[in-house]
Amino acid sequence: MKLAKHLFITRKSSIPELKFQKQELSSFSGLVVFQKLFSDLNLSKRLSGCLPRSCETKQHASVSLLFRLLIINALIGMRKLRDVDLYREDPMVKRALGVRVLPSVPTISRLLTCCDSQSVSKLRIQSSELVLERLAGEKLSTLTLDFDGSVISTSRKAEGVASGFNKKKGMRSYYPLFCTIAQSGQILDLLHRSGNVHDSRGSIGFVKQCVQKVRNALPGVRLEIRMDSAFFSDAMVRCLNELKVLFAISVPFERFCELKGFIEKRRRWSSMGSAQNSSAFEKRWKPKSWKLKSRFLFVRTETPRQTKGALQLDLFEPLDYGYDYKCVITNKKCSVKKVVRFLEGRGQQENVFAELKSQGALAYVPCRRQAANQCYMLCAIMAHNLSRELQMRTWDRMRGTTEIRSPLWIFEKIQTLRNAFICKAGRFTQPAGKPTLTLNANPMVEQYMKNYLAA
Repeated sequence: MKLAKHLFITRKSSIPELKFQKQELSSFSGLVVFQKLFSDLNLSKRLSGCLPRSCETKQHASVSLLFRLLIINALIGMRKLRDVDLYREDPMVKRALGVRVLPSVPTISRLLTCCDSQSVSKLRIQSSELVLERLAGEKLSTLTLDFDGSVISTSRKAEGVASGFNKKKGMRSYYPLFCTIAQSGQILDLLHRSGNVHDSRGSIGFVKQCVQKVRNALPGVRLEIRMDSAFFSDAMVRCLNELKVLFAISVPFERFCELKGFIEKRRRWSSMGSAQNSSAFEKRWKPKSWKLKSRFLFVRTETPRQTKGALQLDLFEPLDYGYDYKCVITNKKCSVKKVVRFLEGRGQQENVFAELKSQGALAYVPCRRQAANQCYMLCAIMAHNLSRELQMRTWDRMRGTTEIRSPLWIFEKIQTLRNAFICKAGRFTQPAGKPTLTLNANPMVEQYMKNYLAA
């Protein structure tokens, strides 16, 4: 529709005078949705027992308030503890926390320093229980667990950090091991470690804990586990077989020279029928130091090689083709193609890590004490899990089980939720004594918030 020029152009472009007055205005009106979610989950009571009582009485703020504040801090896109001062007077944040005044930054810091290993353990339990309760309500027949570590670097001299694998040489870091649920994209649990350890350090005990948690909460569910080559070992394979879970693990060729010999001697490869022109064969084999034979899958994919030297200035440039090889160990009994596709799907875990670090404050190390940093990290994870919980409550499953075990819901990132409805301005009023939050008229924002509140 063509509009007249005077309908969208105004001459009133002078810079307005600024005035700062005390008003009941909020920049985060969408937190009303999470306030309802916190109430439904009884989050305040769940978190109230995660700090020693002796420490709580010394402070003027409860531990439940501390952890809920850190969760909200991550939900609205803040990172540092000092950022609390930027929204200290926001009425919606106060209402979501159920307080008249937010604690000061020094109080938050002092309360965090009271955290110990027992506090971290209790907070891990609460975080896992929230995830498992949601999955129990979904009644899934199969659950896929992905295990991988992720580097969290810092220039701070904090307890427990060490120089390890970092993009910047010599930078100190943590290297936690995560367990992710493929069907929901949520973090089930994490094992906190310093940055100078191998990816598999402590992984066997951690895998047993995660499997036991899932089986206690979801009896009868079929479990699948995916891992990269860093976790490949005789001890891990025996552990997974004893736990009676299905698994697929990448195999590093440098560990056993015999694997290269199997590929060189092989003359007959079976086509996998994929667009990448891949072929494969399988073999029951065990290294000399192992006790039991396992199913090893060998896959090759034809790929073009870069031509070295002068380019041929003609109508076409001939390409040389070679093969890229991979090896997988598994106890799944399905076809080679399905096993390979299943293992390739674990790359979705990297998307979860990327979202948590770029949008969920996971990459920030706020304190010098290790237990305080662990609690901060767990609060960032809980914020991510709660954003997924909200969407799982609101929308029906959008896809079935796929070969790569894609999430059953098409999730929106937390940054999208912030742009859609969380970070929207609103005004609090009390007509006839009833608290009312008024937002600017916007049909899309209204639909978003009504859908989530109705769920």
